[in-house]
Amino acid sequence: MSQSLPPPAPAPSGISWPRVLLRDAPYLLMLAMAIVGIAYAGFGDRNFVVYWEILAPVYGAICIIAGWRHLPTRQQRIDLVWTQALHWAAVLLAMFLMFLPEVRGVVNTNANGLSVIILLALGTFVAGVHARSWRICLVGALLGVAVPAIAWIEQSILLILLGVALLAGVVLVFWWATRRELRRAG
Repeated sequence: MSQSLPPPAPAPSGISWPRVLLRDAPYLLMLAMAIVGIAYAGFGDRNFVVYWEILAPVYGAICIIAGWRHLPTRQQRIDLVWTQALHWAAVLLAMFLMFLPEVRGVVNTNANGLSVIILLALGTFVAGVHARSWRICLVGALLGVAVPAIAWIEQSILLILLGVALLAGVVLVFWWATRRELRRAG
């Protein structure tokens, strides 16, 4: 007598994007806050120093939360908190040094802003290593990759604006020509 096999398990339905977004929300928030900081610094506002001073502890808290679940003992969790606190205090101190008037007098604003992003990228990547979170390491790597892109955009802004203006001109000419043809036909 042969036994019948149980029916196969249903295939998992597609990816649950809301669940993925919720799971990755802290890391997306880290990226979004860095982008806001970069844009804020681009306006040349002197108060953007405060933004970076707030950003570092927020990043530290996210790193602690992300690493917490990987550590089974209370002592390991306490070590994580101390490691992250000291790590982000050092990053914050390095950022503070970049904003000293003596440094700002030697380094131009663009280079200073890029240096702060490099510090944030390196700090984030190393914090991810300590927290055992590949997602935080990825955020740090993305911030690092963003530095040359930001530098290129800053150098090429006139070329980009010229391209946008040229594209708008071409679209406008086609729109005008199409309207003219429709009027003739109608």
